Amino acid sequence: MIYLNDDIAGFDFEASLPLLSAQRREQALRFKHEMGRKTCAMAYLLLCEGLRQEYGISERPLFAYGEHGKPFIVGHPDIHFNLSHCRQGVVCALSTQPVGVDIESIREFNESLVRYTMNEAEQALISQAPRPDVAFIRLWTMKEAVVKCTGHGISNDMKHVLDGISGIQTITNEERGYIYSVYMQPLSSQPV
Repeated sequence: MIYLNDDIAGFDFEASLPLLSAQRREQALRFKHEMGRKTCAMAYLLLCEGLRQEYGISERPLFAYGEHGKPFIVGHPDIHFNLSHCRQGVVCALSTQPVGVDIESIREFNESLVRYTMNEAEQALISQAPRPDVAFIRLWTMKEAVVKCTGHGISNDMKHVLDGISGIQTITNEERGYIYSVYMQPLSSQPV
C-alpha cells in the first residue's frame, strides 16, 4: 500500500513532535533546515498511519538497520516498508515483501549526470522525450526504488539497475511537480 502527503507547507512540525518515537524525533531534529525536519516527521507519520490501517499496529515503530543501512521495524520482520521525500511530497510504501520507493521533484538535470547514470537506451529515451526532465526523473526514481528495495543503495553502476527488472509502478504528477516509483521484489527472486 502507498501513502502520500504532498502538503509539506501545511504540515505543523512542532505539533508532530509528541507523535514521533524518541528515535525518530531525535533523527528529525538533527536536520538543519525546516524542510528536512518536516519531511522526516511526515514520512514517519505516514508509516504509522499505514501500520494502523493495514496491520492494526498502533504503537510507535522503532527501527533497526540491515547490513547496508536499510531500516526495518523492530518486532515486525514480516512487514516491509520504505520511505522517501522531496520538496514536493513524502511517500511511504508498505508490503509483505521487500519494497522500495523513491519520490523526486521534477527539475532540470545535468547532461553529465544522465551519461553517468543512464545506459544508451535510457539516454535515447530521455533525449527523444517531449519533456526530457520528466523522462530523466521517471527513470531515476525507478532505479532508486529498485536499489532501495534490495537494500544495497546507490552503486557506482547505476546504468544497469533496471536490466531484467519489471513491475515498477511510476506515478507522475506534473501539476504538483513530482514523480514517484514503487518496486516490490517478486517473491520468486527473494533469497530463501
